Amino acid sequence: MLTKKVIKRLNRGVEHTVRKVKYRLASIRPNPLEQAVRWFHSNRIPGGGIRPFPRNPIATQEVTGYSIPTLYNVGEKDLARDLARWETSVQNPDGSFSAIDGVPYTFDTAQVIRGFLAVLEDIPELEPNLRRACNYVDRHIAPDGKVLHESYDTWKFEDGNTLSENGNVYVLPPMLQAGKLLSEQRYIDSAKRGLDYFRKKPDLTEFKPSISTISHYLGYITEALIDLGEIELAKEGLRQGQVLQAKNGAIPAYPSVEWFCSTGMAQVAISWYKIGDPQPADRAMEYLETMQ
Repeated sequence: MLTKKVIKRLNRGVEHTVRKVKYRLASIRPNPLEQAVRWFHSNRIPGGGIRPFPRNPIATQEVTGYSIPTLYNVGEKDLARDLARWETSVQNPDGSFSAIDGVPYTFDTAQVIRGFLAVLEDIPELEPNLRRACNYVDRHIAPDGKVLHESYDTWKFEDGNTLSENGNVYVLPPMLQAGKLLSEQRYIDSAKRGLDYFRKKPDLTEFKPSISTISHYLGYITEALIDLGEIELAKEGLRQGQVLQAKNGAIPAYPSVEWFCSTGMAQVAISWYKIGDPQPADRAMEYLETMQ
């Protein structure tokens, strides 16, 4: 018969073995950041931009644009600069950038602005391209602050749902940043005008049980609000995500479903980190690492 003393000793032995296994697994597992960087390299179309998903034949100007700051900040500066130069080669005459359907989008143009801003100090000759893009976005922020698009076709789902217009608040931070960097008050004013418009929307940060406000868009909205100084408003949305966060760190794609959007989880984690709340952010990232 096993005595309590023997059982206790066995348990200590099991715990020690588990710790050793975890340590060895951690030492042989590829670094998540390095894996992510490799994904960018392997999903770049030669001489072009970044594919939105593997084997897609077309690079997206939007995804490429807002990937540039990330790549630059993790040390992939040559790749970031190359992608920014590629963006200049596909910019439309009116300063805009197009979605995968070939139609110019204000949202997509704003994301390329993020990319230009990230490398402008290294490549100052990009300034005319940056200004043309900002001028396009400025023209597409209405007097009442609404962000205008020539089309929303790529935001629509087959079942009739459409991604929330509230995601357009993500257009505003790069305009504010560009205005300050270039000493262009017009860009600053358009960002402030847009923020006034979105602040009046009662459902701006509502995490609805609909794919229209998928966590991908909750991430866009909360991060934009943080970057625009609306911390408390951003926290309203983040609290809803945290309430739904599972013990393993996962966040549902939207309330009422069990599946999750990995991009959205990462974006919401960024917002948590930006407001100084690392605990739910760390849990979300630890779960994402298991899915990589």
